[in-house]
Amino acid sequence: MSKKHVYVGKDLEAMSFAVNYHKWILEEFRPFLGKRLVEVGAGTGSFSEMLIGEKPEHLALIEPSEMFEFLEQNIAQIETSVAVNYYNSIFSEAADGLREKPDTIIYVNVLEHIEDDRGELQKVYETLETGGHCLIFVPALMSLYGAFDEKVGHFRRYTKNELEEKARTIGFQIEKSKYFDFVGIFPWYIKYKLLKSDSLESGAVTAYDKFAVPVTKQFERFLKFPVGKNILTVLKK
Repeated sequence: MSKKHVYVGKDLEAMSFAVNYHKWILEEFRPFLGKRLVEVGAGTGSFSEMLIGEKPEHLALIEPSEMFEFLEQNIAQIETSVAVNYYNSIFSEAADGLREKPDTIIYVNVLEHIEDDRGELQKVYETLETGGHCLIFVPALMSLYGAFDEKVGHFRRYTKNELEEKARTIGFQIEKSKYFDFVGIFPWYIKYKLLKSDSLESGAVTAYDKFAVPVTKQFERFLKFPVGKNILTVLKK
């Protein structure tokens, strides 16, 4: 997809209200979390705070956008024994300067913002310790790509096979890979394809998070859907 890449910050702040959604993602990731974590594209720190709650030894937070200032402020208010370091940069520039060699690198709604995603995954592979994991959560299905995706700097929405293929060619093993949030396809399609909206309102996020996510989560515990609004993937070096 040919367009200028702009890493958008404040347009995505509404997602900080998706508490249940983030808890659901973390539950899926938890068995693969190590002790030396890197979160790439940490935003204002809503998911970072949950990672701190998992009590790792070290957490590196990487955020290149204008949200970096708020990230530092928000995380500094948390009383924790976890060693936290901040990098106002992109991962490819910060990776060689990390204070700890990571065993877990996390991308939640970030990889789609990176034009050269294969190059990014290659750098992740080189940076991880052997046996370490890369935990990825991305938007799915180019048929859902609309004005909002373009506005916030998404280069693509993925298919499961596409993401797995890119990871395997680099050398990763696929530990877990699944479509996520089947129900979310329908309101997303209506709002962003049919109605051509380019905004994500915190009120809508809160409502979906409160009422739809708990029900959808229960369904997806027992049913495996062939598609979903997102993809959750765990890669092992």
